[in-house]
Amino acid sequence: MKGIVKVKVIKKNETKAEAKVESTSAERRTSRQAAREMVSTVGDWVTEFKQRKQEETRAAIELLIQRPQTSGS
Repeated sequence: MKGIVKVKVIKKNETKAEAKVESTSAERRTSRQAAREMVSTVGDWVTEFKQRKQEETRAAIELLIQRPQTSGS
């Protein structure tokens, strides 16, 4: 006996259980999609925040460069 062959016996009641498993897997996909959307939204917020911060920093540096420097004496 090189290999043991497994045989699965399907009864009438088991087909209903399999249908429940399929619907549960669909629910998982839906929850995964919702999680992906949340992660994407937060990622977009972080990107927007970084861009805004860069623009503010750039504007502040330009203001400092444009100001005439006065001597402290």
